[in-house]
Order: sequence, then C-alpha cells, then structure tokens
Amino acid sequence: MIEETVLRVNHLVELSSNNCSWLKAVSDMFDCEIVALDSGISVRGESCLLSGAQAVLTCMDSVIEKKEQLDILTVRYLCQLQKEGLLEEFMDDEDPIILTTPTGRSVRAKTLGQRVYVDSMAKNDVVICKGPAGSGKTFLGVAMAVLALRDRSVSRIILTRPAVEAGEKLGYLPGDIEEKVDPYMRPIYDALLELMGREAFERNLERGIIEVSPLAYMRGRNLDDSFILLDEAQNTTIEQMMMFLTRMGMNSRVCVCGDSTQIDLPSGYPNGLDDAMHILRDIPGISIVSLQETDIVRNPLVQKIIMAYNARERRHGGHA
Repeated sequence: MIEETVLRVNHLVELSSNNCSWLKAVSDMFDCEIVALDSGISVRGESCLLSGAQAVLTCMDSVIEKKEQLDILTVRYLCQLQKEGLLEEFMDDEDPIILTTPTGRSVRAKTLGQRVYVDSMAKNDVVICKGPAGSGKTFLGVAMAVLALRDRSVSRIILTRPAVEAGEKLGYLPGDIEEKVDPYMRPIYDALLELMGREAFERNLERGIIEVSPLAYMRGRNLDDSFILLDEAQNTTIEQMMMFLTRMGMNSRVCVCGDSTQIDLPSGYPNGLDDAMHILRDIPGISIVSLQETDIVRNPLVQKIIMAYNARERRHGGHA
C-alpha cells in the first residue's frame, strides 16, 4: 500500500538543498520518493518501508542538531542500521569525543563496532582487534594512545609492526633504524600527525616520548608506563605475538590490531593474530574485538570492494 507523509524537521536546508545525495541515499535504500518541500520533507512509498525512511531522516536531523559530522557515509550507515533494527540503539548511546585534533576536528567512534572497540580500550589493559581495511582499527588505536599520553595515564607511546610487507629484511634496507622502519610505519605516522600536529609529534619523537620500533627489536625489553600498539598483527608469527605480549610492563596498556584477509606470511603459515584471539579470549582484562564490513568508514566503494572479495572467498573456500 502506497502512503505519503510530510516529515517536519528542524534542519530542512542542510538535509535537502545542499546535500541532495543524502536524500537520494535514503530514497534508494527504502525504495521511496523523497522530496523537500517548504514545509518539510515529503516521503512517499510502501507503508512497510515508510517508517524506516522517516526514522533515518529524523536521525539525520538529530545529528545535525548536535553539530556532529554528517556525510554520505554516515547516512548510508544509518540506513543500514535501520534495516538491521539497530538504529535506535545507535542514537540512544552516548558517542563522546575521544579528542580534538589541532585543526579542530572531533575524533569519535562512528559505528557501533567502533564504539565497542573504543570502550574496550578504555576498560581493558589488553585489546586485540581484527577488522577489514578502513574500519578504523589503527586510527582509533593511535587516538586512544594519544589520549592516554595527554591524560598522563602513560608516559610514552610505543608503536610497532612487523616489517614483512615487501618480503625484505630490515638489514638490507638503506639508512639508520629510523629510515629503515619509516616506510612500514607510514600509516601510523600519518595518524599521529593528524591527531597531534607536526610540531608536537616531532618534538615527542625527538624526546623519546613517542617511540617507533620494528617488532624484531622488541625482544628482551620490559615496557612500563606505556601505551603499546602493534599494527598489522596478522603478519606476526605465533612466537612473535607471544614475545610481544609478554613485553608488557607495569602500568602499561596494549592494543593489537590487524586484518586476517591481508596476511603476507608464507602460505599455510599460522599467524599470531588469529591464534591470540583464540587462546586469550577468556582471560579477564583482555578484550577481543571483531570489526565488520559495516564498520568501514572510508570511501563507500571500499566496503563494496571488500564485500566482493569476501564473497568470492566464501564461494571458493579460499583465495582464487
């Protein structure tokens, strides 16, 4: 049955004339016709879908009311949540700002999965997170490390990742240790530059408050009063993961993140990320988090690309 209703919203201009792609996204998702009028937003379609479109539009208006960021990714995510019956939960929960960057950007969890991840890092000494590219696992991990440093709950940040992407050993790369590690740590550097600003980042790096080290150089150390982040953990061996986790000292917190679909270890070689998530899942103080395709907050095409590859793997039972 076709019905039509006019939704009264407080931010009609922002929702319609300046961002018609937002309304089109809602229209496409709920197979309805949405038109901006002088008196509100007209929604016309099947009665069974109409309420879903109205709920999303109301939430969009609320996001703008709170002066929070609204973009096409957020709109599509709100639509997906409504389809899954999770929109009310998403809007009811508090979504606090983690920190504000030097440029004034507010950093916060954008999805339900990211909220679980951030909350886990706030409440546990060790968090192991697996998620697809673009789901925010590294960026949010670095953000929580910067927050801990600003709050003085730790005195330094230690960042590490295995250097195996190009199949090269660090010793064969030119330059000193910082130059050898730099290409592998670039994603983390980029996050720190955005979160801290170049001046603060370089000052803390020079003073040793921020330390960047390849995983191989962690052996034998005892890391106290630190926030330690291991990125690209899917490229660790089981032995390397055990070595890393046992470096944790007093008053330290650990965040391990990786993506099991991007393993660069030799074929059939067990990786430390999946192993740790399995054997440590029942230990108090250790939180295991799995982000999903719906937590991807990059270009909308990234989610579609990853879903296509995952679908192929499910069909063929492995890499094609």
